[in-house]
Amino acid sequence: MKLLDRYILSRFLYNFLSSFVILMFIFIFQTIWLFIDDFAGKGLDIMIIGKFFFYMMPSLTEKVLPLTVLLASILTFGTFAENYEFAAMKASGISLQRAMLSLIIFMVFLGGVTFYFANNVIPASEQKIYNMRRNIAKVKPAAAIEKGVFSDFEGMSIKVDDKYGEKDRFLKNVIIHQKTATNVNSTVIKAKTGELISSEDSELIQLVLKDGHYYRDIIDKDSDSKRKYPFAKSKFDIYRMNIEVPEMEQDLEEENVSNREKMKNVSRLLKDMDSLEQDNKRIVTAFSKNIVNRMGAFSKIPKIDSAVVKKVQQRTRDTTKTQELTNSSVTNDTVPEEFTGDIMDLFKEYQQGQIINAAKNSVSNIMTSIDGKKIEMDKRYEIHRRHIFSLHDKYALALSCIILFFVGAPLGAIIRKGGIGLPMVVAILLFLVYYFLGVFAENYSYKGNIHPILGAWLSSMIMLPLGIYLTQRATTDRGMMSFGNGFDRIKKLFKKKNKDEEQ
Repeated sequence: MKLLDRYILSRFLYNFLSSFVILMFIFIFQTIWLFIDDFAGKGLDIMIIGKFFFYMMPSLTEKVLPLTVLLASILTFGTFAENYEFAAMKASGISLQRAMLSLIIFMVFLGGVTFYFANNVIPASEQKIYNMRRNIAKVKPAAAIEKGVFSDFEGMSIKVDDKYGEKDRFLKNVIIHQKTATNVNSTVIKAKTGELISSEDSELIQLVLKDGHYYRDIIDKDSDSKRKYPFAKSKFDIYRMNIEVPEMEQDLEEENVSNREKMKNVSRLLKDMDSLEQDNKRIVTAFSKNIVNRMGAFSKIPKIDSAVVKKVQQRTRDTTKTQELTNSSVTNDTVPEEFTGDIMDLFKEYQQGQIINAAKNSVSNIMTSIDGKKIEMDKRYEIHRRHIFSLHDKYALALSCIILFFVGAPLGAIIRKGGIGLPMVVAILLFLVYYFLGVFAENYSYKGNIHPILGAWLSSMIMLPLGIYLTQRATTDRGMMSFGNGFDRIKKLFKKKNKDEEQ
C-alpha cells in the first residue's frame, strides 16, 4: 500500500509541478502584456522591471494554484483510468477513496501552506508592487501623466492627448489647470505641444509649452475693477514652467503605503475591521444628532405658565379678541390649548411666505448635507466591505484547492482521458466558471449588493456540491449523467400512455 501511495503521489506531483510552471509562464506573459505600456520607454533599469514581475508572482499564484490543482487532478486520474490502472486497483480491492488517500493528505497540507502564503507572502508582495509603481510615477514624471485624463501634481492638474518620443518626453494638446492656495482653479494654460526636460542634478522638471494660450482670473477686492477686468488672457509661442518632483533620487523599493486591504494579514484585518466599524458608527451617530438639532425635531416642548394659559382661554371667549389673535403674530407661549386649526393661519400673509421660504432653504441645505455625507459613508463602508472580503478570501483560497481536487480527481476518472488535450479543455472551462464567479462576486460585494462573506465563498460554495456529485459518480463507476436511464423512463411513460389509450 505504501508503494502504491508513493506511486500515485509521485505521478500527481509531477503533473502538479509541470502544470504550475506552464501556467505561471502563461500568466507572467499576460502580466507583461498588461503592464507593457507603463514601463516601455520610461528609461527604467532592467533590474527594476525584473523585480516588479518577481513581486507579481505571489499575486499570480492566487490565480494559478487553483487551476493547477484542478488540471493536475484531471491529468493524473484521467491517465490512471485510460491505462486501466484503476481497473487493476479495483480488482485488487482498492477503492477510489483509498487511492485518493495520500493525495487527500497532501491537499490538506497544501491548503495550510496556501493559507500561510495568502496571509504573509501575498500581502508583502502587494505592498512591494503598489509602492514600486507609486515611486516610479514620482521619479519618472512622464509615467505619472496619463493620456486623456487629468493627472494631479503639486498645485496643478495636467492633461495630454498623446505622449511620444524618447521616454515619452513630448506631449500633444496640453491642458494645465493651476490652483490657488485654497485649491481653486484660477489659471488655464492650453498648448498644442509640450516637452519635458529633466536633469539628474536638479529636482525640477522643466515643461516647455509651444503655441498656446494663457487664461487667468483676476482676483481683486474692488468690485468695479473686477467688472472691468474679470480675467487676463494672452497668446504665447514658447512658455516655460517648472514642476517640482519631490524625492527625485529615492529608492524605487521604498515602502511608504501599507494601509490597503490586500497588504494586510489576518490579525491586522481583524483589528482594522473593528476600528472601521466603530468609526463608521461614531460618524453616523454624530451626523444624525447634528441633523436632528438643525431640524429642531424631537425637541422638548417648553412648559407654559398656567397663568398665561388661563389668560388666553379667557380671551378666546371674546370673538373680537379671537379675530385679533388670528390676524396677529403669536408666540408659542400664547397659543391657546384648544387651537386645532392650521398653524400658518396664526401668521400674516407676508410672514407665511417668509416661513415657507426659510423652511425650503433649511430642507434644501439639510438634503445637500445628507447627500454629501452619503457619498462619504458609501466610500467608508466600501473600505470596510473590502476588508471583510479580503479576510475571508484568504480562507476561501486555501479551501478552494481541496474542493477543486475533489472536482478534478473524480472527473479524470470519469472521462478516462490523459494528456493535455481534453483534460486541459475541461480544466480551463471549469476554472473559468470558478474564476468569473469569484470576480463577479467580488465586485458585487464591494458595492454592497451581496454580503462580502458570501462574495468570498461563492465560488467554493458552488464547486463543493459539484465535487460531491462527481465523487459519488466516480465511486460507483457511473458517467457524468445517466442519459440511458432517462431515455428508458421516457419510453416507459409513452408505452404506458399508449396502453391506456388502447383500453
